[in-house]
Amino acid sequence: MAGRGGTEAFPDLGEHCQNPDCKLLDFLPFTCDGCKLVFCLEHRSYKSHDCPNSDHGSRTVSICETCSVAIETTGFDQEGIKSLLEKHERSGDCDPSKKKKPICPVKRCKEVLTFANNITCKDCGVKFCLKHRFPTDHVCNKKTVANSGTRSRWNEKFMEALSLRNEKGCGRGTTSVSSSSSPSIRSF
Repeated sequence: MAGRGGTEAFPDLGEHCQNPDCKLLDFLPFTCDGCKLVFCLEHRSYKSHDCPNSDHGSRTVSICETCSVAIETTGFDQEGIKSLLEKHERSGDCDPSKKKKPICPVKRCKEVLTFANNITCKDCGVKFCLKHRFPTDHVCNKKTVANSGTRSRWNEKFMEALSLRNEKGCGRGTTSVSSSSSPSIRSF
């Protein structure tokens, strides 16, 4: 019961931190999954208590230089990793066309576009990084022929719906605005 602490009323409550410089009585101690010792909040990380088994249960991955595919190499030495990569290249799964990742088309922008960090511009239809998503942030070549007809039709539909909404009052009381009545003008 050397690591136990607690109080007089609850002798089994809490444990002392097993870091030699700390020995803090902690009522919510952490057990390291590497060395199986008990630590306080401050010393619970592998680095803070210099855990000798910090890589216990960890996984290592090597990246194929040809196709940028990640290959798990846990438990292999340098020769084993080299043979795994060679086996991957011979397998037929190694496709060099996968290596080239799409990047933002803005000049001098090197941002790699992933599924989560790109936006397609509504005006030109090109994918950009989040930094250059607005038409003012990239040289936007608006599709005038294809988009203008669609946009004007959309505008017409919007205006028609707006006028219908105004005629019906849209739940803003019982009064409705009729399209035939014209506003009265007073002169003084």
